[in-house]
Amino acid sequence: MSEPRRIAYQGEPGSNSHMVCQRHYPALESVPCASFEDVFAAVDAASGEQSASLAMIPIDNSLAGRVADIHHFLPDSNLHIIAEHFLRIRFHLLGLPGAHLDDIRTVHSHVHALGQCRNIIREHGFTPIVSGDTAGAAREILEAGDLTQAAISPPLAASIYGLDVLATDIEDADHNTTRFVVLSPDFIQAPVDAGNVVTSFIFNVRNLPSALYKALGGFATNGVNMTKLESYMVDGEFIATQFLAEVDGHPDQPGLKRALEELAFFTTDVKLLGVYPADPARL
Repeated sequence: MSEPRRIAYQGEPGSNSHMVCQRHYPALESVPCASFEDVFAAVDAASGEQSASLAMIPIDNSLAGRVADIHHFLPDSNLHIIAEHFLRIRFHLLGLPGAHLDDIRTVHSHVHALGQCRNIIREHGFTPIVSGDTAGAAREILEAGDLTQAAISPPLAASIYGLDVLATDIEDADHNTTRFVVLSPDFIQAPVDAGNVVTSFIFNVRNLPSALYKALGGFATNGVNMTKLESYMVDGEFIATQFLAEVDGHPDQPGLKRALEELAFFTTDVKLLGVYPADPARL
């Protein structure tokens, strides 16, 4: 793998994804993309449009659950998970320079951010306006030039767009956390002795009675802790189900190795998505 120089993320400058890129990969140029599909295309050399070496993708949120669309892209992509990072989500209320909290009448942000900051909206009687992106909402406020409009955005957006912080940490829940994964076209596995490791994989079960029960039995009998199991329909068929699973451990460790071998007996396909160090926040 050549030395990475750029990392792609979905959203506008100042978004939470941008913050994670800057925090963990400060030496890399962060590349904003309009959609998740654009992010995958930016990193996947097979797409012919590769413009970044790595991608930073949100995959789970402690309040909203799994991030929509990601499970559609991961199985068929040529990308692999090489790291994970957890980010405590913080939102600030941003206004134009010179604006005051009492001036604000409308607040703009992504629909999920508005839903996660209901208390301040209710307390001040703000009218919520849905924007496509939390950082994009800050840009829209700057462009509108209206002292009565404010944005609910990550802290980084304030400095990027030159806005004043009218209120800090306005999210309703202080445990709001998003898990991000780093994707690479190269399958870089953590060493077997790297400490706490996560293995992510997908599989399809055979259309047989108790197939899932039998497929997962090997993890229980071999003492492997499964931390995620999510199902998805394949090609719109109700009888064809694909599963995304994550377990603690390395595939070269005896217990997990035996469990994966047993899994293969009851599935039509098993594909490793990544073997990577566990983020300390997971533990």
